[in-house]
Amino acid sequence: MAEPLPPTRSRIPGSGLAKGLAVTLRTMTKKTVTAQYPDAQPELPPRSRGVIGLFEENCTVCMLCARECPDWCIYIDSHKETVPPAAPGGRERSRNVLDRFAIDFSLCMYCGICIEVCPFDALFWSPEFEYAETDIHELTHERDKLREWMWTVPAPPALDPGAEEPKELAAARKTADKLAAEAAELAARTAEQAAQPEPPAGGTTTGPATDETTGTTAGTTSGTTSGTPEPSDPQDGAS
Repeated sequence: MAEPLPPTRSRIPGSGLAKGLAVTLRTMTKKTVTAQYPDAQPELPPRSRGVIGLFEENCTVCMLCARECPDWCIYIDSHKETVPPAAPGGRERSRNVLDRFAIDFSLCMYCGICIEVCPFDALFWSPEFEYAETDIHELTHERDKLREWMWTVPAPPALDPGAEEPKELAAARKTADKLAAEAAELAARTAEQAAQPEPPAGGTTTGPATDETTGTTAGTTSGTTSGTPEPSDPQDGAS
């Protein structure tokens, strides 16, 4: 046997219209919150997903971002170059050189997988979103355009006071301290060499020297004295 339905409350005719008019009246008395874009730029959060910037120096052409992209909107071209050995007798190495890095934003779904899987931090989110084009082909940004978006990437948030220092930052500081110490040592060595007096040239007179016992002054000459000696007086030997 079906249970009886609970009794419904009787609704006053026109109550819904009255509630709608009340909301309208309350809204009319408030200040408008519509932002007049593009005259007023919106304040976006720092983690907004606007466009992807490329830091080309960190890219090693590992192709992880292109392989993991679900839309296949990343295009990468590269070639190999032979690097000479760092030390005599070492082996030559080959490295990948980036020729092209492009992202087709007409296909991109802004999932951020390419940024997450990049092991060398070459891709970053930029909050910029004003890159609409009249031609869909212009939405394919080459690496020069992606490099320009890097200057709009916000700085990373500060770490917690109790957090450990990142290993990359510690390694960079150690390298910077080492280079600064080497530069200071080189500057000190250069200043020491500049402060040392130059040695006197050969054949020059160093100056008169005074004999304290006799009170006579004798000239000290460095080098070889050329010339004919004066003849001695024969009367000196006779006396």
